[in-house]
Amino acid sequence: MLRETFDEVAELYDRVRPRYPDTLVRDLARVAGLGPDSRVLEVAPGTGQLTVPLAGFGCRVTAVELGPAMAAVARRRLREFPLVDVEVADFERWPLPDEPFDLVVCATAFHWLDPVVRVTKTAQALRPGGRLAVVTTDHVAGGTTEFFHRSQPYYRRWDPATPPGLMLRDESEVHADTGDLERAEGFRDVTVTRYFQDITYTADEYIEVLLTYSGHRALDDGARHGLLGDLRGLIESDFAGTVTKRYLHEVIVATRG
Repeated sequence: MLRETFDEVAELYDRVRPRYPDTLVRDLARVAGLGPDSRVLEVAPGTGQLTVPLAGFGCRVTAVELGPAMAAVARRRLREFPLVDVEVADFERWPLPDEPFDLVVCATAFHWLDPVVRVTKTAQALRPGGRLAVVTTDHVAGGTTEFFHRSQPYYRRWDPATPPGLMLRDESEVHADTGDLERAEGFRDVTVTRYFQDITYTADEYIEVLLTYSGHRALDDGARHGLLGDLRGLIESDFAGTVTKRYLHEVIVATRG
């Protein structure tokens, strides 16, 4: 399964994947009313990109991570927070505890969960009035947009499955899919809030980021080596050695009815 490929590069993933904007974290904590008495369930925490700042609010966090290597890195990063427990399990099969949670959060991973299970089970995990927060991350037009458009012939060369004419979308064209939550009997008051961040990468840094993406890891060794070599050459020859990527984070919050 593609979602299991992240565990192969846990240390790299932890080092190069972007953290979430401080404003996003503060707003989420405010909406959820996080404090020392709060109980939080994080689904698919990875190596703790969101877990660490949430733990800083003093709440009790249970983080359920599929990959043992990812979980090991998360435990290391969270060792100063004794109220955080990182468990290795498939969330869809993980038995929910008897005591419900005040917040269930899943950052940049909700799409990997079984759609038949994810909404129902997160609702079951929450107390009435508790919140589900789903964080999505998209790459949108902005930053060095020209590089990303000029890179497409290389993707088509090395990965024939690349759709023709693939271009970065403007932020106005990207909309969070809230349909499942709006239709669910267990949730109400669905809201979406947007956050942006631009990150500039050297050629080496950008290649490292790509090595943590499931689609790039799924390529055979020859195709991956060829693609990354072409991308590195383009950055170094035509973009003075750096590119800037614009990230759009959307936070979907739903209240347990």
